[in-house]
Parts: sequence; structure tokens; C-alpha cells
Amino acid sequence: MDKDQQKDKKIAVLIDADNVSDKYIKYIIDEISNHGTPTYKRIYGDWTKPQLASWKTVLLNYSISPIQQYSYTSGKNATDAALIIDAMDILYSRNVDGFCIVSSDSDFTKLASRLREAGMYVLGMGEKKTPTPFIAACEKFKYLEVLASVPTGTPVVVENTKGEPINSNKTGMVTKEELIEVIKNIINEISDEDGWAFLGELGSVLNKRYADFDTRNYGYSKLTPFVSSLKQFEIRSRKTNNPSVSLKYIRNKV
Repeated sequence: MDKDQQKDKKIAVLIDADNVSDKYIKYIIDEISNHGTPTYKRIYGDWTKPQLASWKTVLLNYSISPIQQYSYTSGKNATDAALIIDAMDILYSRNVDGFCIVSSDSDFTKLASRLREAGMYVLGMGEKKTPTPFIAACEKFKYLEVLASVPTGTPVVVENTKGEPINSNKTGMVTKEELIEVIKNIINEISDEDGWAFLGELGSVLNKRYADFDTRNYGYSKLTPFVSSLKQFEIRSRKTNNPSVSLKYIRNKV
């Protein structure tokens, strides 16, 4: 699927207000535009609670529909149930090509798996505290703290919704050290006889293996500067028939 086809995907955006801060909404909407066009935009919560009052202006500015869900029983999350029911209704309507589920709650793991079984593209978004099972169930997963930070070439220390510092060393399902070994193995698998592998193919394989792989997790906006920062590899450009276009190739250093 090329980039134009990808951005034509119609995506239902479902947000769990109990697990997401309103300060992230701009970054959420901006990131979704990189994956498709938001159609349904709904957010779920008990809007009678004072702690959700800050969402009011945000919802108007971004045309997001609040779905009221009362907390009928203490300790039971009725919001999750309402979001899941709506997601299945939207799935059966056949009006979308994918879903974006915004939450740090593992309760949506089964939902993400079920939507993917139905052939839906599933983009997840949540804080770095999001449990791995939910991340792995999504086709792609983006960390809200990373989306809200500016890539500088080094990891950025951010805070959670309570203003407390989070562990900025967490970079997702795979650490940087583990990722280096993974990249070495992938290069060995896809390289030509001289050991060179097309960088674009490397990125594609990484995205398939790790739902949350994103160079921004490691402080870089693109794949090329990220792998260039890793001293275990060498990068080479190859010219094409188009003088303005060159392709990047990567090889393990001996």
C-alpha cells in the first residue's frame, strides 16, 4: 500500500477519557492524519466527574463526540464496555478501514485482536505504562509522550498525566541494545551477496515485527539518522535513474 492509499484509509477514533489526558489530543489527531482520515471521533467517560471537565474546550475544537457512560458500580469500568460495544457496531457497519484506540488499558487487548481478525487496520496510542499485550495486539502503536516531544537526537524526559517523571529509558517492546542485534539478523536475512540490504526493506520488517517500533522512541525523526547513530552499521547511498532520487543501503560492520 502506497502512502496515498494509506492516507485514504477511513479510521474510527475511539478514546478512553479515563486513561488519556486532554493535553495529548493535538498530537493524537496529528498522528492519525499520517495513517488515514478520521471519520468517527468519539471519546468515552463519565462526564459528570469533575476531573473530566478540562476536556470540554478540547472536544469542541477537535469536533470529538463525548459519549456519556455512568459508573453504575464501583470498581467496574463501564466506559471500557461502552467503547468495545461501539467498536463492534462500527465494525459491522463496514464504513471504516481501520480503528485508532487511544488508551493505556490492557482491557482493550482482545478488542484489538478481534478487529485485526476482521481485517481492520488497528492503530493503538497510549502512555509508556501501556501493558505489552495491548501493544502487541495492535498493528501499530504510538506512545503519547513521544508524540508530544520534539525529536532532538536524544531521549526526552517526559511526565505522566499526574506531572510525575516517567522512566524515559523505556523505549517500547525492544530495547536499543536488543534492537541492534535484531537489525544485524535482519540484514543477514535480506542482504545481497555483498552484505548490503535496502534500508526501506529493513524498516518494513522492523515495523512488522514490533507494533510500537518508531524511531521517535529513540529520539530520531527518521530511520536513516537513527541507524546512522548506531556504530555497528555502515550506510551507503546508491543513485537511481532519477538524478534527484537515491536509495539508502545498510550493512553490518565487520
